[in-house]
Amino acid sequence: MTPNKACPLILCRSARPSILLFQHPLAGVQLVKGKIENGETFAQAALRELKEESGIVSAKVVSDLGCWDAGHQGQIWSFQLCETPETLPPLWTHDTLDDHGHTFSFFWAPLDNLPFADCHPVFQRALLHLKRILPESASTPSALD
Repeated sequence: MTPNKACPLILCRSARPSILLFQHPLAGVQLVKGKIENGETFAQAALRELKEESGIVSAKVVSDLGCWDAGHQGQIWSFQLCETPETLPPLWTHDTLDDHGHTFSFFWAPLDNLPFADCHPVFQRALLHLKRILPESASTPSALD
């Protein structure tokens, strides 16, 4: 299975483990995700997409969480667990240049209370998959500190 989409993941280091999501103004709640360009590694694509869609520039990939068949338009996603040395705010917006420009509203969604009803079905399935594959350490606050 060769991935064609990169999906960087950032987990919140708090008492209630959370994952970074955003509200797309036209397409519901989503994970950061985008095309893997020719010549890019999965990690490079994930960091580029993270920068383009969220404005986060200081992240690094800490773990490759494998690939997933999205069952949607032939998409195979590569999940890359990322960290950033900066403290990210609870909420922020970022203006993108792709897809004719949009403002994405970022927030932290608790892993035990994900907003499935606000997501397109492909993102619902992706979040369910992530809940199954995230390392056990990701669901304990001490590992996220």
